[in-house]
Amino acid sequence: MDAVNPLVLIPARLASTRLPRKPLADIAGAPMIVQVWRRACEADVGEVVVAADSVEIVDVVTSAGGRAVLTNPDHPSGSDRIFEALCRIDPDGRHDVIVNVQGDLPTIDPETVRAALAPLLDPAVDIATLATVIRREEERDDPNVVKVVGAELSPGRLRALYFTRATAPWGDGPLLHHIGLYAYRRAALTRFVGLKPSPLELRERLEQLRALEAGMRIDVMLVDTVPLGVDTPHDLERARAALSDGKPRA
Repeated sequence: MDAVNPLVLIPARLASTRLPRKPLADIAGAPMIVQVWRRACEADVGEVVVAADSVEIVDVVTSAGGRAVLTNPDHPSGSDRIFEALCRIDPDGRHDVIVNVQGDLPTIDPETVRAALAPLLDPAVDIATLATVIRREEERDDPNVVKVVGAELSPGRLRALYFTRATAPWGDGPLLHHIGLYAYRRAALTRFVGLKPSPLELRERLEQLRALEAGMRIDVMLVDTVPLGVDTPHDLERARAALSDGKPRA
């Protein structure tokens, strides 16, 4: 296929039950959303835009030199938010791949962002995402650690068969921790947000199952580490420590 032309979109909203106003939380002298924007820019895969639900987020991103667009605050998911932003930013369809980087990953390795693009060089793939091998025993049975079950296509790449909060697959062998960063073919994102939530999606509370139930193909690239997601005050302190010298580290 022809070379892709990605657009990186970062959904961000102020409402958070466990960590209110977390996109604006200070990390190493900058709001968290600015730190995420910087990491995404460092990936150097395409233009980076924050899809915000409030003027406050737009203002801090633009003050840092970035680009942000204001979206409907009532979107049910980040996918819906980035789709609105995409339609406003690029109504003519110049960008054929959309990379969704979550707005609470201030220490994400830029190489991790780049890894998600590789499967979309295959025209049969609709969506690409990431996973890493679980090494901590307590994560194997933790329902907050989403597992992906897949068929190996080549070393480090799988075709996703299922995503679950359960411990799966059963038996000896590695388990894979899914990382919620996605690269969508544009047509796939358009189709996805137009679908109703599916039965398995609602049961597992995993949005990506909607795509699988609709027959869409999701491929998974394996990476070495899970980026730190900031959901709690403890996570925030860990992120501050990791960026205390201005450079992300594990």
